[in-house]
Amino acid sequence: MAPSTHVPGRVVYLDNAATTPLRPEALEAMLPFLTERFGNPSGGHRVAREARLALDEARDEVADVLGCGPGEVVFTAGGTEADNLAVLGVVAARGGTAVCPAAEHHAVLHAVLAAGGRVVGTGPDAAVDPDQLAAALDDLRGEVSVVSAMAANNEVGTVTPLAEVAAVVAERAPGATLHTDAVQAAGWCDLRTLAAPADLISVAAHKLGGPKGVGCLVVRAGTPLRPLLHGGGQERERRSGTQDVAGVVGFATALRLAAEERAEAGDRARALRARLLDLLQRQVGRVVVSVPLERALPGHLHVRVNGCEGEAMLVLLDDAGVCASAGSACASGAVEPSHVLLAMGVPKAEALTSLRLSIGRATTEADVVDAAAAVAAAAAQLRAG
Repeated sequence: MAPSTHVPGRVVYLDNAATTPLRPEALEAMLPFLTERFGNPSGGHRVAREARLALDEARDEVADVLGCGPGEVVFTAGGTEADNLAVLGVVAARGGTAVCPAAEHHAVLHAVLAAGGRVVGTGPDAAVDPDQLAAALDDLRGEVSVVSAMAANNEVGTVTPLAEVAAVVAERAPGATLHTDAVQAAGWCDLRTLAAPADLISVAAHKLGGPKGVGCLVVRAGTPLRPLLHGGGQERERRSGTQDVAGVVGFATALRLAAEERAEAGDRARALRARLLDLLQRQVGRVVVSVPLERALPGHLHVRVNGCEGEAMLVLLDDAGVCASAGSACASGAVEPSHVLLAMGVPKAEALTSLRLSIGRATTEADVVDAAAAVAAAAAQLRAG
């Protein structure tokens, strides 16, 4: 067993898939707009114009990274709003049926269900099953208005080949709008390429070193969309409400830096993940990797630790200073397994043993060594009963 380097009181943060620390560069860019440059960008005087210029420059920056026009960027209050606007906004504009796979983030899944849409099965890696999607689109006989398929799964990290999804939609539901929730993918993948087939793209700042509460929806030119928020008509009548200029500036800064560092950060994360998995397999044993690592985002390691209930594991890890997550949630006093793992066909009892350890920009070698030691100690305690 590799010796732990853990210092009492030190926190090992391996929950970057949930949120990331704010980058210093993003904070520095935001500060002027939280203090002296506080103007409302919809105003006409010089203080407002300063805010408007910053908003426009940030929009240009986001558009450049995402491969769209500045006028196609709609700033939102985060990924959930972007997902809801995509699904419900298209249904409101076109009518018809929304369709998504069962392993989508709840921001998409619940929006599709709220719109009376159709949920289809996934493959064993949580990605879209082209055959099941094609069968559902055929069954709906041209009534499909929007298909949503996430660029990368937030729990297990599987990257979706969106070009294949787009081909199925074009063949079986021509004219339907394709949306992708790229919230988890944006910090690791080149969305200019991966999300190129999508008409609508959701991104959130806090997953890639930006602030919480801000994101965007890319709306390609000509895509039908009815706003969910009505008021002053900001964002070209697609999303009313005074823009969070400081948040948008921080978002743009973090997104640009993530794009510039993508290749190096990805290689570094994969190396740390390989080290972590090796330690877990040697020190813990009976560890099942949920999806092939070559299909997953570089920072994702999702495993099932046989004989260890995930929520109990998290409590012991937290006591040891290690922050992680499990693919389950408490509902009505009972622990329920992840809907993603159930959609993958993982048995309920096994799904309840899941553990997600997600690596980020600030993760170190010492972090993965300490995390593996903590998981090993927790597993030994849980297995001993």
